[in-house]
Amino acid sequence: MTRSKAGTAMRGAVATAFIASLLSTSALAAPPVDLSKWSPDYVREVAGTKEFDTAADCSKVTPLDYKGRVTLWYQGVFEGDPDVLRQNYKDFFAAFRATYPNIVLEDQGITYNDLLDKFRTALLGNAAPMVVRLQILGGTEFAAKGYLQPLKPEDVGYSSEDFWPGAMKAVTWDGVTYGIPTNNETMAFIWNADIFKRAGLDPEKAPATWDEVVAYSKQIHDKLGISGYGLVARKNAGNTPYRFMPQLWAYGGGVFDEATASPTYKDVELDSPQSKAALQASYDMYVRDKSVPVSALTNQQADNQPLFLAGQLGMMISHPSDYNVMQDLQKKTTGSDTAKAQAVIDNMRYGLIPTGPDGKRAAVFGGSNIHILKPEYVDGGKVDEPAAKALICMWTSPEWSLKLAWVGSNPGNLNGFLTKWMKTRLETTKFLDVTTSMLPYGVPFPALPETPEIMNIIIPDMLQNALTGAMTVDESAADAAKKVKDLMAGGDL
Repeated sequence: MTRSKAGTAMRGAVATAFIASLLSTSALAAPPVDLSKWSPDYVREVAGTKEFDTAADCSKVTPLDYKGRVTLWYQGVFEGDPDVLRQNYKDFFAAFRATYPNIVLEDQGITYNDLLDKFRTALLGNAAPMVVRLQILGGTEFAAKGYLQPLKPEDVGYSSEDFWPGAMKAVTWDGVTYGIPTNNETMAFIWNADIFKRAGLDPEKAPATWDEVVAYSKQIHDKLGISGYGLVARKNAGNTPYRFMPQLWAYGGGVFDEATASPTYKDVELDSPQSKAALQASYDMYVRDKSVPVSALTNQQADNQPLFLAGQLGMMISHPSDYNVMQDLQKKTTGSDTAKAQAVIDNMRYGLIPTGPDGKRAAVFGGSNIHILKPEYVDGGKVDEPAAKALICMWTSPEWSLKLAWVGSNPGNLNGFLTKWMKTRLETTKFLDVTTSMLPYGVPFPALPETPEIMNIIIPDMLQNALTGAMTVDESAADAAKKVKDLMAGGDL
């Protein structure tokens, strides 16, 4: 893979720098919400203040009696998702088929960890779907290789200012917009207040820093004999960078300078003292203190959830949806386990992700984007664009970008925050306001074609090399830095 231009790559940012990025919108239109007032209180204030008619809006893009066919691949719901999200997906596809009864929709949900590899294989065989919804770090790779058609919100009846500015940068390559954000997310820090209390910690206070996470994890393990922190280090799994990168950025490290206000992506920083300090923290928990699950090398977040529900895990990073997941899992318990699980749910607490030693706080600004393929790479060699745009219009509408995010994310379309469904969501989804509060600390992954390999392969490899003792912390960081440099230079890993 050769290094591609990154002139239009999205800018990383933290805290106020991220807010500044949010405000740097086009002068042609204003966002539907006042991003300068962003706070949980403001989100509650605007929820339910505007009505939308999805069918009427999308009929202006593609007539409701249009006859056609569209194929779709998307990151589907999986075993770690709550039942309410499964139902919302069913409702969306039913609503699309009812709204466009003459469009044949062939949809396939694929797990997060399998989607990118399956999509790459399909592209090589010219057997891809017409429309694909990819995780936010995946699109640039395929845009840079020429697989995706230009596509912007205006093509499906919306304005670019209806979407997070940072998210729009994630679907821009060499000055061309090639997709539309469907949802955006940041996570939060979750802990069990009862475990904290029994371990001699303040049950209502999250660790303030990552150094405290290490200390709390050890204290929980030493006093209670259970795992303190839910470390995730699985290879080729998005769960790993989404949980390790906030730690890396908080310590002042990075793959490049992606956590700065104006990144250049020129210098690799994985072997910096700050990056090695973050890696050392994971090493200390896994190797020195043995205070995290021994299965962390193969775990993803879905494996931490039952441990947390069973009272065998004190802390983890995840979405607000984990509260709903715990409720779903609790319904499957029997006998005395039901009461024990309920006690854990009652003791769930959410807070901001800890800072580094210098007060830096960060989370991954994540989410997904939806794209239309070029006909030559599609199975059958044809793209039914009116059918594809009808599907995308509905998915990215205020209504469905909100409903399909529901408990675990935020709507890509900012108008979703104004809907009556947002009001219901805030009333029924506990801790949603905490993860929303993390949005100003969001750092986007670098919008580079090489990012999926860096985040899903090189970063987990670095962790595994250090945690298994295959290399020292210094050697693991140096090895990862070299791999990134080789990758960016077009060399072999």
